[in-house]
Amino acid sequence: MFKPEVGQADRGDARWAIRLGFDLVQVSQVADSLQRFGAAYEQRLFTTGEIEYAHGGQTAERLAARFAAKEAMVKALKLGEAGVSLREIEVCKQADGSCEVRLHGRTAELAAQMGVGRILLSLSHDGDYAGAFVTVLQRPQAEFETMEVLEE
Repeated sequence: MFKPEVGQADRGDARWAIRLGFDLVQVSQVADSLQRFGAAYEQRLFTTGEIEYAHGGQTAERLAARFAAKEAMVKALKLGEAGVSLREIEVCKQADGSCEVRLHGRTAELAAQMGVGRILLSLSHDGDYAGAFVTVLQRPQAEFETMEVLEE
């Protein structure tokens, strides 16, 4: 069995665990939903910041990538049955052009309980598809049993 070496945690000899999530979204389906449901579709799934960013360019493509990232995050954390809102998973564009995931509310609390230490995100667009790959680095069990969720 292959065990990746991800480096040492902040304390002791414990290793970080890795969780992965991937999702692929058809841009034309997002475009159809935008045309059919308009702002109601956007507000149900996306944060204000995500909507504002998407409207600055190719709206359907940008929202499709963000939807894929949200779904990939849910898969990486195995939250499919947890009843979390996709609006609690936010994709933010950084000054260097990369994107990062920010978690809010119950999703942030669950991630903290799981010991999530870092979230890495890769987005891609090609033709009628947008995809997202999420890598979550999870702290060793002993470290996250005492973690607190910080209020924003």
